[in-house]
Amino acid sequence: MNQRIKYILILLACVCCLQMQSKVMVTAKLDSVNLLMGKLTTLSMEVVQDKGKPGGFKIFRDVNPALGYVGVCGDSIELRTSYTTDTVDLGSGRIQINYQIPLQAFDSGTYRLPEFVYVSESDSARSNALTLNVVPVKVTADDPIAGFAKVAEPEGSQFFDFVPDWLADFWWVILIVLLAIAAFIWAMRRYKKEGTVLPKKPEPTPYEIAMSGLLKLKDKKLWENGMEKEYFTELTDILRTYLDKRFGINAMEMTTREIMDRLYHSDVKDKRDYIRQILNVADFVKFAKVRPLPADNIEAYNNAVKFVEETKPVPVEKADDQTSDASVRKAQTNKKGGGK
Repeated sequence: MNQRIKYILILLACVCCLQMQSKVMVTAKLDSVNLLMGKLTTLSMEVVQDKGKPGGFKIFRDVNPALGYVGVCGDSIELRTSYTTDTVDLGSGRIQINYQIPLQAFDSGTYRLPEFVYVSESDSARSNALTLNVVPVKVTADDPIAGFAKVAEPEGSQFFDFVPDWLADFWWVILIVLLAIAAFIWAMRRYKKEGTVLPKKPEPTPYEIAMSGLLKLKDKKLWENGMEKEYFTELTDILRTYLDKRFGINAMEMTTREIMDRLYHSDVKDKRDYIRQILNVADFVKFAKVRPLPADNIEAYNNAVKFVEETKPVPVEKADDQTSDASVRKAQTNKKGGGK
């Protein structure tokens, strides 16, 4: 019976040891329990836990990295967030993490550091409490006061060393504002000069307007559908507009005879037969209500196209090129003739 109880107790002890091994253990210690005010010391934290389980101290969670420290004991003691760690493999699936945390105190007195909580997944543990004695700095009236150090000059003067900080930091904003002002001034000058900011779309030439109108008229098939009067009305309007824009002849306000007289005294008097045929047929259709033959309709359209094509302006450069080519061919012909 005693032997059986002995075995049971040994088994329970083994189970307790296994449970203790599976838990997190934290041990805290200071390099020195006495610290001169303003000096640094190291708080060592030894954490033993299962391998592969992430963990950390709750006090360092959600800390502003720009601040760089965590205050304890009423902010009289600061724990720096720039701590270091190293890990030791203990075997049997256990590891030891050694935290080296810089500690600094700014108020003299005796402080009892809190128990730091370490959390690893669902397990947590508290460290042992520590006592720190912060010794004040003894200063007397006879102690010399250290002088201020001279301002160090930067190595190698740069342009930005002589520029105010706000100008060096926000130069790109100033550049954008200057560009915006320059663009506004340019836009206002362009608007006053040309009446618009965006470039104007080039207006179509009289030739392009006339040819576009003739093509649209052809697609309407007016005379094919028995609308000869409407057909000749549009056809003569296209020609009258062309004469006005191309030659400055106010044909919209002129009769057929007046138009022919003006063409006789123009540079295209040899093209008058085209206009005469169109206007004569148009007058018969509009005033005499004569219905022309299909051949007359086709001839009137073809004459309008011929007149526009044969009187369109010739580009100056193209004309000069043709003149120079003709001169070269004439010179070559004379040279060959002289050789013979």
